[in-house]
Amino acid sequence: MDSIKVFAPATVANVVCGYDILGFAIEEPGDEIILRKNDFNQIIITKIEGDNGKLPKDPAKNVVSHVIRLFLEKINSNQGIDIELYKKMPLNSGMGSSAASSVAALVAINELMEKPFSKQDLLPLAMEGERIACGNAHADNVAPALLGGLVLIRSYEPLDALKLPYPQGLSVVSVHPHVDVPTGEARKIIKERISLKSAVQQWGNVAGLVAGFCTNDLDLISRSMEDVIIEPVRAMLIPYFYEMKQLALDNGAIGFGISGSGPSVFALCEKKEIAEEISLKIKELLNQKNIESEAFVTKINDYGARVL
Repeated sequence: MDSIKVFAPATVANVVCGYDILGFAIEEPGDEIILRKNDFNQIIITKIEGDNGKLPKDPAKNVVSHVIRLFLEKINSNQGIDIELYKKMPLNSGMGSSAASSVAALVAINELMEKPFSKQDLLPLAMEGERIACGNAHADNVAPALLGGLVLIRSYEPLDALKLPYPQGLSVVSVHPHVDVPTGEARKIIKERISLKSAVQQWGNVAGLVAGFCTNDLDLISRSMEDVIIEPVRAMLIPYFYEMKQLALDNGAIGFGISGSGPSVFALCEKKEIAEEISLKIKELLNQKNIESEAFVTKINDYGARVL
């Protein structure tokens, strides 16, 4: 095999109360990457589309070339690679844009080099892409983009990521308001210390959310989708966040929250019809406030990155 094309999906990280430890993949949008072997022993970015010229083509500065280099070093190979990256999701959106690119690159190079690693093996390399992108090697985007479904990061040291069951048929609304909330900045404003009372409340919500997903208890999921630590701080960066949240809950959402670090938001819904209605109403609200946006109504993606 001399060339390959791979898709990796967008993700919803944190799932409200599970900061840095929970995330799920969605069916759309996502990124596509094409890798081709070359005879120059060099990693070359030949094309990037869909980024409006914002991403560097310098292989020393791009997350895609970075993780491919780490992979090749790990297998002691000096194989040259040409890279074409097709960004089909918004940058700095809170939907795991950098994670999707890193994951697509790693799945592609793994296949191209005769699959020496499992998807689980690729996870630490994908996390290094996040370190380059935002300064922190977190896994709540890259793990679901790679593995698919709903993923719990039980531990970072040692790394322990596992897929959880969840109610089938859920629909997800993802709305990306066109406002700027860089991931690095959104991480900086989070408090380093919290009260024991807040921690206990958050632990209860995380436990309840996991239990609700595992037992198909939508009411428990809904009660547990509460964040008393991160959301109150980050919501200040997202215009009309609480208006969008109330609108979603009033129209039948199971829960609503910030997607990753924002500014995208998401609503979890029992039925597609509910999701579509909420999507329209949130877009209408933002339009009234003169904020452009794009919305996706989709399902949880259970397979993660895939060869096209």
